[in-house]
Amino acid sequence: MLGFAWAAAVFVSDDAMAATGLTRTTTIDALDELIALGLLREHPNARVAGEYRKGRPSRRFELRTDAAVVVGMDAGRAHLTTTVADLRGTALARETIDLDVDHDSAHERRAAVVTALDSALASAAAPAERVLAICVGVPAPVDALGNSPSHRDDFWRRMNPGLTELLQSRAPIIDIENDASLAAIAEGAVGGAVGCDDYAVLLAGERFGAGIVVDSRLLRGAHGGSGEMVALDHVIGVGTADGLGTRLTEWVRAAAAAGGIPPGHPLHGLPHDELTGRAVLDLARAGDLYARGFVERAGELLARIAAVFGSLYDPDRIIVAGAVAAGLDEVVEVARRRLPDELDLPAPDLLLSTLGPAPVAIGAVSAALAAARSGALRVGWRGAPDPAG
Repeated sequence: MLGFAWAAAVFVSDDAMAATGLTRTTTIDALDELIALGLLREHPNARVAGEYRKGRPSRRFELRTDAAVVVGMDAGRAHLTTTVADLRGTALARETIDLDVDHDSAHERRAAVVTALDSALASAAAPAERVLAICVGVPAPVDALGNSPSHRDDFWRRMNPGLTELLQSRAPIIDIENDASLAAIAEGAVGGAVGCDDYAVLLAGERFGAGIVVDSRLLRGAHGGSGEMVALDHVIGVGTADGLGTRLTEWVRAAAAAGGIPPGHPLHGLPHDELTGRAVLDLARAGDLYARGFVERAGELLARIAAVFGSLYDPDRIIVAGAVAAGLDEVVEVARRRLPDELDLPAPDLLLSTLGPAPVAIGAVSAALAAARSGALRVGWRGAPDPAG
């Protein structure tokens, strides 16, 4: 019944009966229990509301969106973006805190996460006791218990320094997830994979990460590493999991160091820190033929990476997401042309995300809402007294 109410607008008991298949008595008992728990609000009946109908007036109900809040956090290496939302997913506050990547010890990161959470809750005017679920996305594999495995330089555990334990006193439901997996959740909820059962999301940041959905299920793996991209180190023609923006920057700087940029070209003589992938993409978009060569190279690289996913998981769609995605139209177009030659299976549709630079933040809120919806009764949640009476 709670699941029905969560998805519905204002409804009457007959609507709930039809949707759940329950008897009238059981339906009314369940609705009354949800009201007592503070999760449902009863509105004036149809006759009082001026919607006259013959016969006994129907009772009218609605989910109390203010019964609790959820928190979604994109805990990237260089930033923390925190969103506080009501039970319909409407954002009440959203804040971003920049981090010093040269000081990312476990202790400092734990302190930053708590600071970001408290600040966002204060901005939303949401008391800490109203938080039902928190979901945090981190740039590390995460297992089903919210833990990350060890890594060569302990990077993964610095990114996820026991966040489940840290936050368990802050909400009854805590969900720590890989950031690319949350990007995949976002695309499935409100992005380019709505209604799609088999897809992959390439989070094309400083390094590639991937969220993979097969038969409508998000893949995780024993240690949360199903989308870990170290495999690209072993793919001929790819050689590293560095993202497209990083690779373009490396290529143009290498060309400059080798004297390969034509004299008089806009890139010729630029300071080292201005020779970036973004500059190359901007020139290519304006029709520059020299920059177009880098775009062709990046498109070929993306096609090969997409072919790895196409061969292993047979997705219908592969969506390129993240902050850099907004400038990759030409790169994706090249990759679309080349992808069928890289595969024996039918080539998946290759798309650019429409969710902008924050798919992880969107996915974190979506995952927190899903966890709240499935777990509210399990954890014995009771909403605050209804201000509407």
